Amino acid sequence: MEFSRRHWLTSLGLAPLVACRPRRERQARPSIPMPRLDEFQPRSTLVVPTTRVERPRFPVVDVHTHLTWSNDRTEELQIPMPPEEVLQVMNRKGIRMMINLTGGHGKALEKAIATFQKPYPDRFLVFTEPTYHWIVEPDYPKRQADAIERAHKAGARGLKILKYLGLGLRERVDSGPLVKVDDKRFDLMWEAAGALGMPVAIHTSDPVAFFQPIDRFNERIEELAMHPDWSFHGRDFPSDDELQQARLRVIARHPKTTFILLHVAKAEDLGFVSRILETYPNTYVEFGARINELGRQPRTARKFFERFQDRILFGTDAVPHGVEYPQQIFCDQLYEIYYRFLETEDEYFDYAPAEKPPQGRWKIYGLGLPESILRKVYYENAARLFGLDLKLFRD
Repeated sequence: MEFSRRHWLTSLGLAPLVACRPRRERQARPSIPMPRLDEFQPRSTLVVPTTRVERPRFPVVDVHTHLTWSNDRTEELQIPMPPEEVLQVMNRKGIRMMINLTGGHGKALEKAIATFQKPYPDRFLVFTEPTYHWIVEPDYPKRQADAIERAHKAGARGLKILKYLGLGLRERVDSGPLVKVDDKRFDLMWEAAGALGMPVAIHTSDPVAFFQPIDRFNERIEELAMHPDWSFHGRDFPSDDELQQARLRVIARHPKTTFILLHVAKAEDLGFVSRILETYPNTYVEFGARINELGRQPRTARKFFERFQDRILFGTDAVPHGVEYPQQIFCDQLYEIYYRFLETEDEYFDYAPAEKPPQGRWKIYGLGLPESILRKVYYENAARLFGLDLKLFRD
Protein backbone atom coordinates (compact mmCIF):
# COMPACT_ATOMS: atom_id res chain seq x y z
CA MET A 1 0.00 0.00 0.00
CA GLU A 2 2.81 2.39 0.92
CA PHE A 3 4.65 1.63 -2.32
CA SER A 4 1.53 2.26 -4.41
CA ARG A 5 0.90 5.56 -2.66
CA ARG A 6 4.46 6.73 -3.24
CA HIS A 7 4.29 5.64 -6.88
CA TRP A 8 1.04 7.56 -7.31
CA LEU A 9 2.51 10.72 -5.67
CA THR A 10 5.60 10.47 -7.85
CA SER A 11 3.46 10.34 -10.97
CA LEU A 12 1.83 13.62 -9.82
CA GLY A 13 5.16 15.28 -9.14
CA LEU A 14 4.48 15.46 -5.40
CA ALA A 15 7.01 13.01 -4.08
CA PRO A 16 9.43 15.75 -2.88
CA LEU A 17 6.70 17.05 -0.59
CA VAL A 18 6.61 13.71 1.16
CA ALA A 19 10.39 13.48 1.30
CA CYS A 20 10.62 16.88 3.01
CA ARG A 21 8.51 15.81 5.96
CA PRO A 22 10.75 15.32 8.98
CA ARG A 23 10.90 11.82 10.44
CA ARG A 24 11.41 11.14 14.09
CA GLU A 25 14.99 10.17 14.72
CA ARG A 26 15.39 6.91 16.62
CA GLN A 27 19.14 6.96 16.95
CA ALA A 28 20.80 8.56 19.94
CA ARG A 29 22.17 12.07 19.47
CA PRO A 30 25.17 13.56 21.20
CA SER A 31 24.18 15.69 24.17
CA ILE A 32 24.73 19.44 23.61
CA PRO A 33 24.19 21.75 26.58
CA MET A 34 21.56 24.31 25.61
CA PRO A 35 21.57 27.76 27.24
CA ARG A 36 18.38 29.23 28.60
CA LEU A 37 16.74 31.76 26.32
CA ASP A 38 17.60 34.66 28.61
CA GLU A 39 21.26 33.56 28.51
CA PHE A 40 21.45 33.18 24.74
CA GLN A 41 23.61 35.88 23.15
CA PRO A 42 24.61 34.68 19.66
CA ARG A 43 27.45 36.51 17.93
CA SER A 44 26.95 37.09 14.24
CA THR A 45 29.59 35.72 11.89
CA LEU A 46 28.55 37.99 9.03
CA VAL A 47 31.24 40.22 7.58
CA VAL A 48 29.36 43.33 6.50
CA PRO A 49 30.08 47.09 6.50
CA THR A 50 29.81 48.85 9.84
CA THR A 51 29.26 52.60 9.77
CA ARG A 52 29.36 54.76 12.85
CA VAL A 53 27.29 57.91 12.39
CA GLU A 54 28.26 60.17 15.29
CA ARG A 55 26.31 63.18 14.05
CA PRO A 56 23.30 63.43 11.73
CA ARG A 57 23.48 64.80 8.21
CA PHE A 58 21.21 67.68 9.32
CA PRO A 59 20.11 69.21 12.65
CA VAL A 60 17.47 67.17 14.47
CA VAL A 61 14.19 67.87 16.23
CA ASP A 62 13.37 64.94 18.50
CA VAL A 63 9.61 65.24 18.86
CA HIS A 64 9.22 62.34 21.30
CA THR A 65 11.09 62.56 24.60
CA HIS A 66 10.21 62.26 28.28
CA LEU A 67 12.37 64.74 30.16
CA THR A 68 9.89 64.99 33.03
CA TRP A 69 7.17 62.90 34.68
CA SER A 70 4.35 64.05 36.93
CA ASN A 71 1.64 62.78 39.25
CA ASP A 72 -1.86 63.36 37.87
CA ARG A 73 -3.36 64.16 41.27
CA THR A 74 -0.56 65.88 43.21
CA GLU A 75 0.99 67.67 40.21
CA GLU A 76 4.45 66.83 41.52
CA LEU A 77 7.12 66.90 38.81
CA GLN A 78 10.11 64.57 38.48
CA ILE A 79 13.14 65.81 36.55
CA PRO A 80 15.54 62.88 36.13
CA MET A 81 18.19 64.98 34.36
CA PRO A 82 18.67 68.77 34.51
CA PRO A 83 18.58 70.65 31.21
CA GLU A 84 22.29 71.48 31.37
CA GLU A 85 23.14 67.76 31.24
CA VAL A 86 20.55 67.08 28.55
CA LEU A 87 22.06 69.85 26.44
CA GLN A 88 25.49 68.22 26.58
CA VAL A 89 24.16 65.13 24.79
CA MET A 90 22.14 67.28 22.40
CA ASN A 91 25.16 69.32 21.41
CA ARG A 92 27.34 66.26 20.88
CA LYS A 93 24.74 64.48 18.77
CA GLY A 94 23.47 67.37 16.63
CA ILE A 95 20.04 67.62 18.28
CA ARG A 96 18.81 71.17 17.80
CA MET A 97 15.56 70.80 19.73
CA MET A 98 13.79 68.30 21.96
CA ILE A 99 10.07 68.16 22.69
CA ASN A 100 9.19 66.99 26.18
CA LEU A 101 5.79 65.36 25.75
CA THR A 102 5.11 64.58 29.41
CA GLY A 103 5.01 68.06 30.88
CA GLY A 104 1.97 67.29 33.02
CA HIS A 105 -0.59 69.91 33.96
CA GLY A 106 -1.11 72.63 36.55
CA LYS A 107 1.88 73.23 38.80
CA ALA A 108 3.84 70.40 37.19
CA LEU A 109 3.47 71.98 33.76
CA GLU A 110 4.52 75.37 35.04
CA LYS A 111 7.66 73.85 36.54
CA ALA A 112 8.48 71.89 33.38
CA ILE A 113 8.17 75.02 31.26
CA ALA A 114 10.19 77.07 33.76
CA THR A 115 12.95 74.44 33.84
CA PHE A 116 13.31 73.70 30.13
CA GLN A 117 11.36 75.91 27.77
CA LYS A 118 11.70 79.40 29.25
CA PRO A 119 15.47 79.40 29.81
CA TYR A 120 16.12 77.55 26.52
CA PRO A 121 13.30 78.52 24.13
CA ASP A 122 15.27 77.50 21.04
CA ARG A 123 16.14 74.05 22.43
CA PHE A 124 13.05 72.73 24.24
CA LEU A 125 9.28 72.67 23.78
CA VAL A 126 6.88 71.28 26.38
CA PHE A 127 3.51 69.54 25.96
CA THR A 128 0.72 69.38 28.51
CA GLU A 129 -1.39 66.36 29.53
CA PRO A 130 -5.05 65.87 30.50
CA THR A 131 -6.20 65.90 34.11
CA TYR A 132 -7.68 62.43 34.15
CA HIS A 133 -8.88 62.27 37.74
CA TRP A 134 -11.47 64.91 36.84
CA ILE A 135 -13.26 62.30 34.72
CA VAL A 136 -15.66 61.60 37.62
CA GLU A 137 -16.91 65.21 37.61
CA PRO A 138 -20.12 65.97 35.67
CA ASP A 139 -18.59 69.08 34.08
CA TYR A 140 -15.45 67.25 32.96
CA PRO A 141 -15.69 68.05 29.21
CA LYS A 142 -15.71 71.84 29.68
CA ARG A 143 -13.37 71.74 32.65
CA GLN A 144 -10.78 69.80 30.66
CA ALA A 145 -11.11 72.03 27.60
CA ASP A 146 -10.61 75.11 29.78
CA ALA A 147 -7.50 73.51 31.28
CA ILE A 148 -6.03 73.05 27.81
CA GLU A 149 -6.55 76.74 27.13
CA ARG A 150 -4.82 77.67 30.42
CA ALA A 151 -1.94 75.34 29.56
CA HIS A 152 -1.58 77.03 26.19
CA LYS A 153 -1.42 80.44 27.85
CA ALA A 154 1.25 79.09 30.20
CA GLY A 155 3.37 78.11 27.19
CA ALA A 156 2.44 74.49 26.37
CA ARG A 157 2.92 73.77 22.66
CA GLY A 158 0.87 70.60 22.34
CA LEU A 159 -1.15 67.91 24.10
CA LYS A 160 0.18 64.43 24.97
CA ILE A 161 -2.10 61.41 25.31
CA LEU A 162 -0.54 58.36 26.93
CA LYS A 163 -1.86 54.85 26.24
CA TYR A 164 -3.43 55.20 29.68
CA LEU A 165 -6.47 56.41 27.75
CA GLY A 166 -7.91 53.17 26.45
CA LEU A 167 -5.82 50.81 28.56
CA GLY A 168 -5.70 52.32 32.05
CA LEU A 169 -8.22 55.04 32.79
CA ARG A 170 -11.50 53.70 34.20
CA GLU A 171 -14.86 55.25 34.93
CA ARG A 172 -13.96 55.74 38.60
CA VAL A 173 -10.36 56.51 37.59
CA ASP A 174 -8.90 53.34 39.13
CA SER A 175 -11.92 51.05 38.98
CA GLY A 176 -14.94 50.30 36.84
CA PRO A 177 -15.06 49.84 33.06
CA LEU A 178 -12.23 51.20 30.92
CA VAL A 179 -12.87 54.60 29.36
CA LYS A 180 -12.74 54.34 25.57
CA VAL A 181 -10.38 56.39 23.43
CA ASP A 182 -13.31 57.87 21.48
CA ASP A 183 -15.39 58.74 24.55
CA LYS A 184 -17.25 61.91 23.66
CA ARG A 185 -16.38 63.51 26.99
CA PHE A 186 -13.03 64.33 25.38
CA ASP A 187 -14.49 66.00 22.30
CA LEU A 188 -14.21 69.52 23.71
CA MET A 189 -10.58 68.81 24.61
CA TRP A 190 -9.73 67.71 21.07
CA GLU A 191 -11.51 70.77 19.68
CA ALA A 192 -9.71 73.11 22.08
CA ALA A 193 -6.33 71.72 21.04
CA GLY A 194 -7.20 72.19 17.37
CA ALA A 195 -8.48 75.74 17.86
CA LEU A 196 -5.28 76.68 19.71
CA GLY A 197 -2.99 75.12 17.12
CA MET A 198 -1.70 72.53 19.60
CA PRO A 199 -0.83 69.20 17.94
CA VAL A 200 -2.01 66.13 19.82
CA ALA A 201 0.69 63.48 20.27
CA ILE A 202 -1.33 60.34 20.89
CA HIS A 203 -0.12 56.89 21.90
CA THR A 204 -2.88 54.33 21.40
CA SER A 205 -2.53 50.55 21.73
CA ASP A 206 0.90 48.89 21.85
CA PRO A 207 2.90 46.30 19.89
CA VAL A 208 0.62 43.59 18.53
CA ALA A 209 2.51 40.91 20.49
CA PHE A 210 1.37 42.53 23.74
CA PHE A 211 -2.21 41.54 22.90
CA GLN A 212 -1.33 37.93 22.11
CA PRO A 213 -0.96 34.98 24.50
CA ILE A 214 2.41 34.84 26.24
CA ASP A 215 3.49 31.51 24.87
CA ARG A 216 6.14 29.95 22.64
CA PHE A 217 4.66 31.65 19.57
CA ASN A 218 4.96 35.19 20.98
CA GLU A 219 8.02 36.81 19.39
CA ARG A 220 8.40 39.28 22.28
CA ILE A 221 8.09 36.78 25.10
CA GLU A 222 11.38 37.87 26.70
CA GLU A 223 10.25 41.49 26.84
CA LEU A 224 6.90 40.50 28.32
CA ALA A 225 8.64 38.26 30.85
CA MET A 226 10.62 41.30 31.95
CA HIS A 227 7.51 43.50 31.97
CA PRO A 228 4.45 41.27 32.54
CA ASP A 229 2.29 44.34 33.18
CA TRP A 230 2.77 45.24 29.50
CA SER A 231 0.59 42.32 28.45
CA PHE A 232 -2.98 43.23 27.50
CA HIS A 233 -4.08 39.74 26.56
CA GLY A 234 -7.37 38.69 28.11
CA ARG A 235 -9.14 40.31 31.05
CA ASP A 236 -11.25 43.29 30.02
CA PHE A 237 -8.75 44.98 27.73
CA PRO A 238 -9.87 45.86 24.20
CA SER A 239 -8.06 44.38 21.24
CA ASP A 240 -5.46 46.26 19.24
CA ASP A 241 -7.94 46.64 16.39
CA GLU A 242 -10.63 48.07 18.69
CA LEU A 243 -8.18 50.64 20.03
CA GLN A 244 -6.94 51.58 16.56
CA GLN A 245 -10.48 52.02 15.24
CA ALA A 246 -11.46 54.14 18.24
CA ARG A 247 -8.54 56.49 17.57
CA LEU A 248 -9.54 56.75 13.92
CA ARG A 249 -13.06 57.77 14.92
CA VAL A 250 -11.57 60.58 17.02
CA ILE A 251 -9.40 61.73 14.12
CA ALA A 252 -12.37 61.67 11.74
CA ARG A 253 -14.57 63.67 14.14
CA HIS A 254 -11.95 66.40 14.55
CA PRO A 255 -10.48 67.22 11.12
CA LYS A 256 -9.19 70.62 12.28
CA THR A 257 -7.05 69.07 15.00
CA THR A 258 -3.60 67.74 14.08
CA PHE A 259 -2.73 64.31 15.50
CA ILE A 260 0.79 62.92 15.76
CA LEU A 261 0.41 59.14 15.86
CA LEU A 262 3.25 58.04 18.09
CA HIS A 263 5.27 54.88 17.45
CA VAL A 264 4.21 54.91 13.76
CA ALA A 265 0.64 54.11 14.90
CA LYS A 266 1.17 50.39 14.16
CA ALA A 267 4.71 49.75 12.99
CA GLU A 268 4.10 46.08 12.21
CA ASP A 269 1.56 46.98 9.50
CA LEU A 270 2.72 49.88 7.34
CA GLY A 271 -0.07 49.19 4.86
CA PHE A 272 -2.58 50.01 7.59
CA VAL A 273 -0.64 53.15 8.54
CA SER A 274 -0.47 54.20 4.89
CA ARG A 275 -4.24 54.05 4.64
CA ILE A 276 -4.52 56.30 7.69
CA LEU A 277 -2.20 58.91 6.21
CA GLU A 278 -4.00 58.73 2.87
CA THR A 279 -7.43 59.14 4.45
CA TYR A 280 -6.74 61.71 7.16
CA PRO A 281 -4.65 64.74 6.13
CA ASN A 282 -4.62 65.92 9.79
CA THR A 283 -2.23 63.11 10.79
CA TYR A 284 1.53 62.72 11.15
CA VAL A 285 3.57 59.80 12.45
CA GLU A 286 6.82 59.52 14.37
CA PHE A 287 8.91 56.40 14.99
CA GLY A 288 10.11 56.55 18.60
CA ALA A 289 11.08 53.11 19.97
CA ARG A 290 9.97 51.45 16.72
CA ILE A 291 13.09 51.25 14.57
CA ASN A 292 13.19 47.64 15.74
CA GLU A 293 10.06 47.05 13.63
CA LEU A 294 10.89 49.36 10.73
CA GLY A 295 14.44 48.07 10.45
CA ARG A 296 13.44 44.45 9.93
CA GLN A 297 11.30 45.41 6.92
CA PRO A 298 13.74 47.85 5.28
CA ARG A 299 12.38 47.73 1.73
CA THR A 300 8.79 48.29 2.85
CA ALA A 301 9.89 50.94 5.35
CA ARG A 302 11.95 52.84 2.77
CA LYS A 303 8.98 52.94 0.39
CA PHE A 304 6.87 54.22 3.27
CA PHE A 305 9.38 57.01 4.00
CA GLU A 306 9.57 57.91 0.33
CA ARG A 307 5.81 58.07 -0.03
CA PHE A 308 5.04 59.98 3.18
CA GLN A 309 8.23 61.99 3.53
CA ASP A 310 6.28 65.15 4.40
CA ARG A 311 4.34 63.48 7.23
CA ILE A 312 7.05 61.65 9.19
CA LEU A 313 8.72 63.16 12.26
CA PHE A 314 11.92 62.10 14.00
CA GLY A 315 11.37 60.69 17.49
CA THR A 316 13.13 58.34 19.91
CA ASP A 317 10.92 58.09 23.03
CA ALA A 318 14.11 58.92 24.93
CA VAL A 319 14.07 58.76 28.73
CA PRO A 320 17.05 60.04 30.78
CA HIS A 321 18.40 57.28 33.03
CA GLY A 322 15.77 54.88 31.68
CA VAL A 323 18.02 51.85 32.16
CA GLU A 324 15.05 49.46 32.28
CA TYR A 325 14.21 50.40 28.70
CA PRO A 326 17.50 50.28 26.73
CA GLN A 327 15.66 50.87 23.44
CA GLN A 328 14.91 54.40 24.62
CA ILE A 329 17.59 55.31 27.15
CA PHE A 330 18.77 58.88 26.51
CA CYS A 331 22.45 58.59 25.54
CA ASP A 332 24.87 59.17 22.70
CA GLN A 333 24.67 55.57 21.48
CA LEU A 334 20.88 55.70 21.09
CA TYR A 335 21.06 58.58 18.63
CA GLU A 336 23.95 57.06 16.71
CA ILE A 337 21.81 53.95 16.10
CA TYR A 338 18.90 56.07 14.82
CA TYR A 339 21.20 58.03 12.49
CA ARG A 340 22.75 54.80 11.21
CA PHE A 341 19.29 53.35 10.58
CA LEU A 342 18.17 56.39 8.58
CA GLU A 343 21.36 57.30 6.74
CA THR A 344 23.22 54.08 5.91
CA GLU A 345 22.55 50.82 4.12
CA ASP A 346 24.33 48.83 6.82
CA GLU A 347 22.96 45.35 7.42
CA TYR A 348 22.08 43.31 10.47
CA PHE A 349 22.94 45.62 13.35
CA ASP A 350 21.57 46.23 16.85
CA TYR A 351 18.57 48.53 17.22
CA ALA A 352 19.32 49.43 20.85
CA PRO A 353 22.42 50.00 23.00
CA ALA A 354 21.97 46.72 24.89
CA GLU A 355 23.68 43.34 25.23
CA LYS A 356 20.49 41.54 24.21
CA PRO A 357 17.76 42.80 21.87
CA PRO A 358 15.12 44.20 24.26
CA GLN A 359 12.17 44.26 21.83
CA GLY A 360 12.50 40.98 19.97
CA ARG A 361 15.25 38.58 18.90
CA TRP A 362 16.31 40.17 15.67
CA LYS A 363 18.56 42.86 14.20
CA ILE A 364 17.81 45.63 11.73
CA TYR A 365 18.90 47.04 8.35
CA GLY A 366 19.52 50.66 7.37
CA LEU A 367 17.22 52.57 5.03
CA GLY A 368 19.89 54.69 3.32
CA LEU A 369 17.53 57.64 2.82
CA PRO A 370 18.55 60.45 0.42
CA GLU A 371 19.34 63.90 1.76
CA SER A 372 16.07 65.34 0.48
CA ILE A 373 14.09 63.00 2.74
CA LEU A 374 16.52 63.14 5.66
CA ARG A 375 16.22 66.91 5.80
CA LYS A 376 12.43 66.67 6.08
CA VAL A 377 12.41 63.91 8.66
CA TYR A 378 15.18 65.39 10.77
CA TYR A 379 13.77 68.90 11.11
CA GLU A 380 11.77 70.44 8.26
CA ASN A 381 8.49 68.64 8.96
CA ALA A 382 8.67 69.49 12.66
CA ALA A 383 9.59 73.09 11.90
CA ARG A 384 6.54 73.44 9.68
CA LEU A 385 4.24 71.74 12.20
CA PHE A 386 5.38 73.86 15.16
CA GLY A 387 5.98 77.09 13.29
CA LEU A 388 9.72 77.12 14.00
CA ASP A 389 12.08 79.57 12.34
CA LEU A 390 14.28 77.67 9.88
CA LYS A 391 17.17 79.95 10.85
CA LEU A 392 17.44 77.84 14.02
CA PHE A 393 18.68 74.94 11.90
CA ARG A 394 21.41 76.72 9.99
CA ASP A 395 24.93 76.21 11.21
